[in-house]
Amino acid sequence: MSGTSKLPMLNWGSFLGSWELAQGWLAVCLVLAGGYIVLRIRGRMRSTVHLWRAVSFVGGCALLWICLASGIGRYAMAVFWMHMVLHLLLIMVVPILLVLGHPITVVLESLPDGRQSRARLVVASRPVGVLTHPATGLVVYTVVIIGTHLTGFMDQMALHPWLMTAEQVLYLATGYLLFLPLLGEEPIRPDPGYLLRFVLFLIAMVPDTIVGIVLLQTNLDPFPVMMRDHPSWAPPALNDVHAAGGLMWAVGDGLMMFAAVGLMISVATSPGKRERMTGRWLDAVRSNVIATEVGADPAERLDPDSDEAHAAYNRMLQRLAADRGADTEKRP
Repeated sequence: MSGTSKLPMLNWGSFLGSWELAQGWLAVCLVLAGGYIVLRIRGRMRSTVHLWRAVSFVGGCALLWICLASGIGRYAMAVFWMHMVLHLLLIMVVPILLVLGHPITVVLESLPDGRQSRARLVVASRPVGVLTHPATGLVVYTVVIIGTHLTGFMDQMALHPWLMTAEQVLYLATGYLLFLPLLGEEPIRPDPGYLLRFVLFLIAMVPDTIVGIVLLQTNLDPFPVMMRDHPSWAPPALNDVHAAGGLMWAVGDGLMMFAAVGLMISVATSPGKRERMTGRWLDAVRSNVIATEVGADPAERLDPDSDEAHAAYNRMLQRLAADRGADTEKRP
């Protein structure tokens, strides 16, 4: 058992005073953050990764250690709703910060030209593409969210403490796989369009909603072994489970929607992203208009910058202006 029954009552004083060093996770976070900084400095002459992305990645590493060294990690096995807080941070917030740091691009840009070309081929290869495909991330996310909350996994974790660490690693990896193709701009394949990314965010809310509703409405203690080791001051088992279900449903869906809105804002404020989202559609419309004006087949590829295209565009504007003038004269 985890021995959480001896923890002092959870309040702000005990929460803020229950920090641990968490040496293993501290070492992991220092290696990740330090390696990222060294590689970015090495490739700074040709780096396309903005400073705010580096701050995001290092911030994600710092938040990872804070989650596991602070009262969040300390009380995660004492009350289930705190365990849910840890889950949401590890599978959503921390991976989002890491993905926004563009670590794959940082690694690639730190390599010499010859090795960088080979590395880019590997990153764009089919096996890596399958691993980083949005469908893969969604499936893994769904299985992990449902499998760790609606089965006997929590009781097994209470009996075998090493599963706690395995669960934390699993959540980080799952969150990274989910958000990499949705929020990242890395040189991976496939690279879904922004409209599709919005749809995928909505789909990713489904497992959070399912787990949240099931835990919120259950009338039976789903984790009797885990709850048996709860301290005496902890809330009743069902109240604890219901609170955790509410967090998964409301906060989980809220974080997913917040990330989707953030992506929408970034697209709206970035000319390059807007052009990427609408460019093909606008090009198709413009090509059809020009082809109609010159009497060509719309399926033909026409150069929109050619003299013929410019002339066709001017004729279209003149015709529209003439039509507008005729409508004005007809009005009483």
